[in-house]
Amino acid sequence: MNIRQAFKMAWKSIWGKKGRSALTILGIFIGIAAVMTIVSVMEGMKQKSMEQFEAMGTNRITVDIYSWSWDEEGNQISKDYFPDLYDYCNSLKEYVVGTTPTAWANVTVTYGTKSSANMEWEYDDNWNVISAPPDQFYGSDQYSVCNNLTIAKGRDLAYLDVESYHQVCVLGAKAARIFFGTADPVGKIMQVNGQNFEVVGVYAARVDPDSSNAQMDNFIVYPYTARRVLGGGDITQFLVKARDSESMTETISRLGGFLKGLVDQNTGGYNVYSESRWQEQSNEYLTMISLVLGGIAAISLVVGGIGIMNIMLVTVTERTREIGIRRAIGAQRSSIVAQFLIEAAMLCGIGGIIGILVGTLGSVVLSTLLMQMTIYPPVKVTIGAFALSVALGIIFGIYPAAKASKLQPVEALRAE
Repeated sequence: MNIRQAFKMAWKSIWGKKGRSALTILGIFIGIAAVMTIVSVMEGMKQKSMEQFEAMGTNRITVDIYSWSWDEEGNQISKDYFPDLYDYCNSLKEYVVGTTPTAWANVTVTYGTKSSANMEWEYDDNWNVISAPPDQFYGSDQYSVCNNLTIAKGRDLAYLDVESYHQVCVLGAKAARIFFGTADPVGKIMQVNGQNFEVVGVYAARVDPDSSNAQMDNFIVYPYTARRVLGGGDITQFLVKARDSESMTETISRLGGFLKGLVDQNTGGYNVYSESRWQEQSNEYLTMISLVLGGIAAISLVVGGIGIMNIMLVTVTERTREIGIRRAIGAQRSSIVAQFLIEAAMLCGIGGIIGILVGTLGSVVLSTLLMQMTIYPPVKVTIGAFALSVALGIIFGIYPAAKASKLQPVEALRAE
């Protein structure tokens, strides 16, 4: 019997027992669809995370300086290290292109009838109000440099704004849309903690304004000296932008040495690390979740494979007399094995194809609902899913096929 005949016989057997075959296929296609959907959505989340890190800029170094010393009243004793850090980074222009504190101020921003105090968390209330440093040495606002921001309207913060204590601000693209809609915010006056601040510029959007990542552009940047109005304690976290990836290692090493001499190790400490670490940790976390969820979904594939084995054993029992006739007229054991393995592989292959279609649909629907983007399963995942389904049929079909091939012709012909 040639391969073509084996496929015809397998298809005839499957089609002849449509109900039983459909139930057998069900376990396979559910498992394949679940695995494909999970892998695709997790890959989409990785892609989304990657886009967010890239939008914020590359070659960024985070510096944390902390204190564990308290006064008699229980208040933490800290120090503003930014002037010293700023001056030191200015001496490293060969390696560094910018440095900025990341000071988050808890303030209420109001314009007309809109107030950040009344906005819903799900949509608008993630207000990242940040102090930016002066630009006397670098010639450009350092918060913009370190966070990959460009001006779309108006101007950026200037050294004169810091030096003269100007109450001005620059809006992120999302914040501008929330407060002003399609109107031009430049020149408008907003109230911040009851104080008037003039909007002098708007940053360009770093991501699609309609995507879930657009929230990263929901912030307002103020001059460094606006802290007297915004409030807040000493700044303890800073960003340093290295010139390129090769400069990062040298910059981290030099910053570590500088801070070792600056920070009193008896009352505080510091950390200096590349922000790519967060990206790596995020990818590792998403990969771990993907493996756990994929493993759970793969259990249904094992259950489906056991179902295949069970049905093939039933098929062998039903076709015992046919096997005996074929063996009596000279059929080789290998041809019997091939026949049943092909039938098992076809059952699982059909289940795999249906699972791929359902998994693709599930990936598109879930990615659209969860991430506002359309994610299709990668080609390698699709090919792998189909190959896995066929492999399951072969693996779980080996025992029934071997059992069929071992039947003795005389005993098989006696079967009813």
